[in-house]
Amino acid sequence: MIPIPRQEDIVSGPHRIEKDLLGPLAVPADVYYGVQTQRALENFILTGVPLSHFPKMIIGLAMVKKAAAAANHDIGLLDSQRFKAIDHACDRLINGEFHDQFVVDMIQGGAGTSTNMNANEVIANIALEYLGHKKGEYKHLHPNNDVNMSQSTNDVYPTAIRVGLQLSHSELVDSLAALQAAFATKRDEFKDIIKMGRTQLQDAVPMTLGQEFGAYATTLGEDIERIGGMYDLLLEVNLGGTAIGTGINADPRYAVLAVDHLARIAGYPMRLAADLIEATSDMGAFVLFSGMTKRLAVKLSKICNDLRLLSSGPRTGLFEINLPPQQPGSSIMPGKVNPVIPEAVNQVAYQVIGNDLAITMAAENGQLQLNVMEPLIAYKILENMRLLRRAMDMLRERCVVGITANVDRCRELVNNSIGLITALNPYIGYENATRIAALALQSGRGVLELVREEGLLDEKLLEEILKPENMVNPRQRST
Repeated sequence: MIPIPRQEDIVSGPHRIEKDLLGPLAVPADVYYGVQTQRALENFILTGVPLSHFPKMIIGLAMVKKAAAAANHDIGLLDSQRFKAIDHACDRLINGEFHDQFVVDMIQGGAGTSTNMNANEVIANIALEYLGHKKGEYKHLHPNNDVNMSQSTNDVYPTAIRVGLQLSHSELVDSLAALQAAFATKRDEFKDIIKMGRTQLQDAVPMTLGQEFGAYATTLGEDIERIGGMYDLLLEVNLGGTAIGTGINADPRYAVLAVDHLARIAGYPMRLAADLIEATSDMGAFVLFSGMTKRLAVKLSKICNDLRLLSSGPRTGLFEINLPPQQPGSSIMPGKVNPVIPEAVNQVAYQVIGNDLAITMAAENGQLQLNVMEPLIAYKILENMRLLRRAMDMLRERCVVGITANVDRCRELVNNSIGLITALNPYIGYENATRIAALALQSGRGVLELVREEGLLDEKLLEEILKPENMVNPRQRST
């Protein structure tokens, strides 16, 4: 948990007094946030995860404030001195400075007002120092009157979330592409290793280990395209709609100017929503994007389940592949090494799936012209992005690139499998195949041994059928 400065502790040390609607309050002298942030800090002691844990969100907020200031300056509402000071403060936040001053809990009441005011106050106090004034001397530049000019939390906050997601989006796609490439490398490395495929955890038909890993590469490749397609969802913003989308307290020129400036600053083709009232209350883009992260999490978890099964053993499991050992696996069983990396990814996937449900419920529970649950949506969707990116990088670096194949074990399981009879079925008929399979199961003998014993196929044809390339690909059969 982050340390919460209490009033009794603050007043006993260096502090300044700031005032808001509820009256005066002591704020530590050296901090850049102000009275409203201090109240939120004391009110919302929930997750212990402050906004500073998500730097892209802070950068998104700074970009929105910078764009708003530029639009207000264009219109003539913000003088050049104040504009330059706010612009300077925003640039410092965009460059990564002062992020430790964003202290409010990610889950908060007020539809994100505490987050917006945290940004307004930090920007104001950085700007005041730039102008040669002390922190808290808001008569020279005010968090609400100047930094928040023509804005409301209700258009700033969802816009900043979208910008933050845009900034995080490319990192997620890069991590996914790198993991997909690692599986593709293993596909090529394992292309000639014959093994048994399985359905319902039972022997099915032969395949190659390369085909198995190639399927993992393909399924992740699909999500590179689909997550890339989600990009457009995040470009539409309600900046300029202010409180409920009507644009109250904003100049008629402001919305278009602000969004144009934001597109330039962020480097993304942001666009103004056609219906700002709808855009202020609707969380549909976040629901869709969250659903895409859940889909990826499900795929990653399924792949990790497979890796754990394929490496199970080493003596009593499948043991077709070796996962690189990362740490001792037991405090009591000497020599035991567990598949800790896939296990950790599984748990990340479960968290992402749970977060998606939280986002869904938060989106559904917005009422009338605003969704007050946006802080939870922001928290969980940003957490999903971070968790998935870290999990994929970990899986690639500490597991996939180091996987090796147990070639002899794979071949042994193929030769001993009753599932091999499927390859012979077109040649000996279904009834013979069923009988041989049952006999092999009862006697413990091999399928090929029994086929040879009964003379059901001549050796030349049998060898042809059992060639790996004929068992793992479609093959034209002569009549």
